[in-house]
Amino acid sequence: MTTNEYYINRCLQISKNGLGTTQPNPMVGCVIVINNKIIGEGYTSKYGSHHAEVNAINSVTNKESLKKATLYVTLEPCSHYGKTPPCSDLIIKHKIPNVVIGCIDDNEKVAGKGIERLKKAGCQITAGVLEKECKNHHKRFFTFHNKQRPYIILKWAETKDGFIAPKTKDEKKPVWITNTNSRQLVHKWRNEEQAILVGTNTVTEDNPSLTTRDWKGRNPIRVVIDKTNKLPKKHSVFNNEAETIIINNETVDFSKNVAQQICSHLFKKNINSTIIEGGKKTLQTFINENLWDEARVFSSLIELKNGTKTPKLQGTLSFQENIKNDTLKIYIND
Repeated sequence: MTTNEYYINRCLQISKNGLGTTQPNPMVGCVIVINNKIIGEGYTSKYGSHHAEVNAINSVTNKESLKKATLYVTLEPCSHYGKTPPCSDLIIKHKIPNVVIGCIDDNEKVAGKGIERLKKAGCQITAGVLEKECKNHHKRFFTFHNKQRPYIILKWAETKDGFIAPKTKDEKKPVWITNTNSRQLVHKWRNEEQAILVGTNTVTEDNPSLTTRDWKGRNPIRVVIDKTNKLPKKHSVFNNEAETIIINNETVDFSKNVAQQICSHLFKKNINSTIIEGGKKTLQTFINENLWDEARVFSSLIELKNGTKTPKLQGTLSFQENIKNDTLKIYIND
């Protein structure tokens, strides 16, 4: 690993502290180095507050030392005004002479303009360090801007004999297929994504709250497909624990490309990642329209003998681990 790669890798490490709080902004990491010693570092604050570069520069006690420093950052510094001023201007203001960048920002508001501004000010730029790793890290942000839709994560749990739900049940609550550790992990995931989506049948049959009650963190925005607005407001998804967006026949035309229309609607709502925990119909709708990026599938040793079969999906297995008696497999849509 080269020196540049070492410090960009450190940027990636600390940037993950922003997971679940920076959206729709990217979770960027930044470190500032002099003579192979880190003198400052920072990651993107909660949406609307400071970017990583600002936090890193603010962490440096002696600002005069910045004139001989190298700033490392996972994503090209912004060059436009949004909720905050351009980071490139702050770098120029402090006369930081060297900037090393993981990957270029594809957002049309930036897209090389940050680098151009820095070069014109006399900064030496090195770009594309651990580029693949940085692009993967910023996958939600890039999907949102390049494909104009949220990054879509499918999630379900299946039994040993290939079912995701029993044929019938006695109570309007979930029938747990996975163990408590797996369920807690799912709540951690909910905290990391901007929204969570389910269909009408899931709300009717399980009455889920779709919150992070088993994990300390913020609740995602709840997105509920309710074509004809038939769901009673007594259901937990309508409580005040989180915002709820309803997808109905005024929102989308249910006769065609339902998943695409939902994605477009969420894009307009500035939602850049969504985890889908619906039933088979909802999951298969997104699979059939090829509108998914990851599928996180739990398999348990439980057998139901009968019920709703698992969705049919083709993807590349990228990760697998055992969680007690459950197996988690993560597939990527190539």
